[in-house]
Amino acid sequence: MEKIRCGWCEKDDLYRRYHDEEWGRAVYDDETIFEFLILESFQAGLSWYTILSKRENFRKAFDYFDYKKIALYNNEKIE
Repeated sequence: MEKIRCGWCEKDDLYRRYHDEEWGRAVYDDETIFEFLILESFQAGLSWYTILSKRENFRKAFDYFDYKKIALYNNEKIE
């Protein structure tokens, strides 16, 4: 049986995976909530697709969204 999807997610596999596995689902763990907070912050003025396509780069740049590690960043790391 084929999944029923919203029209906006039929662009490609990246959007379909996001739609099927993440979009509209409640999130309760701090790590995922923090990840989405960062991604949503960077979305300002950009499409969500652009953010999703660069998600792995964000993960690397933000130490895989380890908020405990990020809290210890010094000024050099922040720059």
